Amino acid sequence: MNTAVAPPPLGSWPPDRRAASTGTGLWAFMGVATALFTLFILAYAMRMDSGDWSPIAMPWQLWLSTALLVAGSLLLRRAAVAARSGHWAAVRMQLGAGGACALAFLGMQLWAWQALQAAQVMPAGNPAASFFYLLTAMHGLHVMGGLVGWAVTARGAGRAAGPAFAWRIALCARYWHFLLGVWLVLFAALGWLTPEAVRWICGTG
Repeated sequence: MNTAVAPPPLGSWPPDRRAASTGTGLWAFMGVATALFTLFILAYAMRMDSGDWSPIAMPWQLWLSTALLVAGSLLLRRAAVAARSGHWAAVRMQLGAGGACALAFLGMQLWAWQALQAAQVMPAGNPAASFFYLLTAMHGLHVMGGLVGWAVTARGAGRAAGPAFAWRIALCARYWHFLLGVWLVLFAALGWLTPEAVRWICGTG
């Protein structure tokens, strides 16, 4: 049965102080993760101007994994909106579909790794390949961490309802948007950043 719960009144979102502190903690974590990925990308950009750098072709599976992450982010956003409106049947459906997209994203990333290894592109021997495996693995670990939070939230979606639980879903959606943003930057850097572009950006070209 779809139990409708009235959305919180204007000005009461987040619903309580504990929810607000949890949201602040998530912002802090995403800030630290952003700094970490920024450092990795800077190291990637500086390393690619060396003589042993050999660019690798991006596996086509990355396009599918990108589409899956976009879909998961949109689904969790819709789940958060539905939760605030009290439409819990829609919340459970969209929350489940969003998590399935994230699991499929990880599977697609593993498939991309297998495709590279079948083409003899290994983590060792070529720094471009080493960075590809490192950056995609780091992002994958963050997706796995997000799936832990998603699983806890999805498990409670069948029993809980109300503003506090809606806030938990909103936090999941926020983290998924972050994962998507990081991935788009990584995908662009891995696929299209060149030594010439780096020198142009730095003003040394």
